[in-house]
Amino acid sequence: MTVLEILPLAFVMVAGPQILSTIFLATSENWRWNSAAYVFGASLSITFVVLATYLLGNGITAGRTSNDTVHLIVLLLLLVAMVHVYLNRKESEPPKWMGKLEKASPRFSFRLGFLLLGFFPTDILTSSTVGSYLAGTNRPLDDSIPFILLTLLFLASPSITLIVFGSRAETFLPKARDWMNANSWVVNEVVLLFFVGMNIRTLVG
Repeated sequence: MTVLEILPLAFVMVAGPQILSTIFLATSENWRWNSAAYVFGASLSITFVVLATYLLGNGITAGRTSNDTVHLIVLLLLLVAMVHVYLNRKESEPPKWMGKLEKASPRFSFRLGFLLLGFFPTDILTSSTVGSYLAGTNRPLDDSIPFILLTLLFLASPSITLIVFGSRAETFLPKARDWMNANSWVVNEVVLLFFVGMNIRTLVG
């Protein structure tokens, strides 16, 4: 798997309440600081999970566990993520706490970004997949930087849209929110299925 091949996992990271939250924050009273705090919190937790699983993966490799074992672990993580996404596909309504985001504070936004992107089931599995795969294939940790940066860019996109398009974005963002809310699980499944296929091909080959 090349660096470009892990980038689509960034879609998995943000599809769901993650991008919905940042859209809500982009229309909050203090949207600039809230959006920045949310993205900053997310950057810390994503980096932490990738680093932790990368170091753990290096430990497994150092213990002479075969690359096939690492691929099997990654495959298991992906399958668990697919099951989680499918079982929660009917939860189309945003969580009740999202109604509070319009009056959120930067401190709350930071905490939300840190917890949601770092420890939401799909996200922790996705970040763990990136870290463990890079370790298992003896790739440098630097190869995770494009994945992290693209994820953060997606999270910042609603506020960037507001800065660039101004009032016109206020009409577009709710529509984007509704589309993501209705179709996020499909996007997740397609991307995860792609990486399941990549791992199976590696194991068979």
